[in-house]
Amino acid sequence: MSNSPTFHPADYQGEITLDHFVPATPAAYAPLPADLRGELVAALARRGIERLYTHQATAYDAVRRGRHLVVVTPTASGKTLCYNLPVLQRLLEDPEKRALYLYPTKALAQDQLAELGALKHGLPIDLRVDTYDGDTPPGRRTAIREGGHVVMTNPDMLHTGLLPHHTRWRRLFSSLEFVVIDELHTYRGLFGSQVANVIRRLKRICAFYGSSPTFICASATIRNPRELAGRLLEEENIELVDRSGAPRGERRLVFYNPPLVNRELGVRRSSMLEARRIAAPWIKSGVQTIVFCRSRLQVEVMLSYLRQDLDPRLDTSRRVRGYRAGYLPLHRREIEAGLRNGEITGVVSTNALELGIDIGSLQAAVLVGYPGTIASTWQQLGRAGRKSGSVGVFVASSSPLDQFIVRHPEYFLGTDPEEGLIDPDNLLLLAAHLQAGLFELPFEDGERLGHADVSGLLQMFDEDGSATRSGGRWFWSRQAFPAEEVHLRRILADNVVIIDTSQPRPQVIGEMDQFTAPVLLHEEAVYLHEGAQYHVDRLDWGEKKAYVRPVEVDYYTDALASVTVQVLDTFEGPEGDVLARSHGEVKITSLASMFKKIRFHTHENIGAGPIHLPEQTLHTTGYWITVDEGLWRSLGRETLEAGLQGVAHSLRHIASLRLMCDPRDLGAVAEVRSVTTQLPTVTVYEVYPGGVGFSSRLYELHRELLDDAAALVRECPCAAGCPSCVGPLHLVEGAKEACLRLLSASALAV
Repeated sequence: MSNSPTFHPADYQGEITLDHFVPATPAAYAPLPADLRGELVAALARRGIERLYTHQATAYDAVRRGRHLVVVTPTASGKTLCYNLPVLQRLLEDPEKRALYLYPTKALAQDQLAELGALKHGLPIDLRVDTYDGDTPPGRRTAIREGGHVVMTNPDMLHTGLLPHHTRWRRLFSSLEFVVIDELHTYRGLFGSQVANVIRRLKRICAFYGSSPTFICASATIRNPRELAGRLLEEENIELVDRSGAPRGERRLVFYNPPLVNRELGVRRSSMLEARRIAAPWIKSGVQTIVFCRSRLQVEVMLSYLRQDLDPRLDTSRRVRGYRAGYLPLHRREIEAGLRNGEITGVVSTNALELGIDIGSLQAAVLVGYPGTIASTWQQLGRAGRKSGSVGVFVASSSPLDQFIVRHPEYFLGTDPEEGLIDPDNLLLLAAHLQAGLFELPFEDGERLGHADVSGLLQMFDEDGSATRSGGRWFWSRQAFPAEEVHLRRILADNVVIIDTSQPRPQVIGEMDQFTAPVLLHEEAVYLHEGAQYHVDRLDWGEKKAYVRPVEVDYYTDALASVTVQVLDTFEGPEGDVLARSHGEVKITSLASMFKKIRFHTHENIGAGPIHLPEQTLHTTGYWITVDEGLWRSLGRETLEAGLQGVAHSLRHIASLRLMCDPRDLGAVAEVRSVTTQLPTVTVYEVYPGGVGFSSRLYELHRELLDDAAALVRECPCAAGCPSCVGPLHLVEGAKEACLRLLSASALAV
């Protein structure tokens, strides 16, 4: 039996800024629906369910009345039954009906397959429930297409595997009664905008086959669930269920700021090392613990640390595991199973395990750095304590956003989770999905894609030879398969395959997206995989293959990319006097040029080297401010540069907080002399092609952004600037003062 997790503030040298108890709450129940089939009542009873939580009963009633539905309740509140129950009831009434379940990750689909499989056991009809994704063996695919009552998949597979081949799936689409969209809150930004267009195509194909499915959405808490669902589905008849009847165990929430190691510079002890000190004793004592890290690199470094801390007589490679994108499918399934059966005591993960996967009775969660959104923070904390009380510790890094949150815990506790913002009418996305839709079915004259008027785009496709018009209908005219050219989750298309050359027969051990590879898989990089170190001997950029071999060294590598900005079109602005604000279309050029070798434990820089890889470009939207000549001349070039870097550094993080988006959705560049504006310029840009509406919102929030950024820098306890406020140029004399002067001038210029 595992021990209960304990946390004693006196054991740690840092500052506890929050020690908050969320009290336990009792359940609120409702009787089973009167019309529920007896076989389903018996199936529930076999699982110990004799009544429903109130939100489950309300959701069932809404679906039975033909309403589209959004269920928004906390983690582990039984949202799955909100959609499984009405779906199974309808399939018992009419076994010819079908349901499509969409999950944002393959892991979540696999988990819910087991959940629904257990519930359908013993029902009088043979309900076929299967996952259909990139890991599905070819031999099973035909059987699923022909006989699957419930098909569980992800938006990516729906986009490239089902919709373009809808003639093979006509039985599903002609009888589709329900579409379930789980983890609705993840469909925001670029991903949400892409998926909204996939839903448009799905609805179009359903209409072609004569079906009109009911949509059932489930989500963690967000600020605008009904609005987000309305934008995603383009439906108005949506019922919201957001009052949970599920019980909740007591939860302790701790915010911990690592101790200062240099008070003058504001440098703090590594959040990685402090999180290690917190998590390792729990794992040693048998407390099943999850540690969330912000990046793949952090996952592998933390995994190495925790394995070193365990008794070497134990099988540390089995007791503590990593989990992140890039691991192969069978590897991920093995880790998920080990968490459920308790074989794995500790897991170190990126946000890949943030979503509602049932991973057993985790008792403690440690967050290394702020996840970027309030909803993600509660989701990650909610991975522990699903069945009992828990402890969750947020360990702040030195980033501005982390320091703002850890110094203002009342902001976290008192602010609603983020709103989901999407823009399905982004011209680049709309054009790409229109091409995919043309491939699937011809368009009639005047036909829209969802609510979007696409007549102009069809004319453009006619001119470039992609489409032809005949008899009032538009047809796709190229040999290309357009859906394969549109990737829902990343900017660039091809993944880089990682090959271990030390084996008698070289083996693929993982993969990485093309945009990340120059930073982590450049030649001479030390690539970390499942705690093992691999030296990158060669990166074949043309073939997208990285050749690696195992090594044992006392350092890891980290690389930096230089970024430049070119303004292509100004939508609004410039507006202002001393500083002017604008927003519009920009071209971002990124080049990874050098890497550093960083020693484990001390984190000292022990070497560096060049990176020889081509630059990458991104066309997106940005918000920028330019400095009046009189102001920048009064600062001096070196001080101006440091001040601009501080403005960019603080603005990017405050912007993500004000927008309630992930900081990784935004980039920021400071230029002493912009090639476009010919003035000192700070640009905050969206990291996605075409943008998803963040930049125009930043333009509107100009004053609030600058006020908050000034407060962040002003309230930082450092003497003259540090990484937590003005960024990496903190050693430049006058950097903090120059940053504050620029931010104050900006606020006055609104």
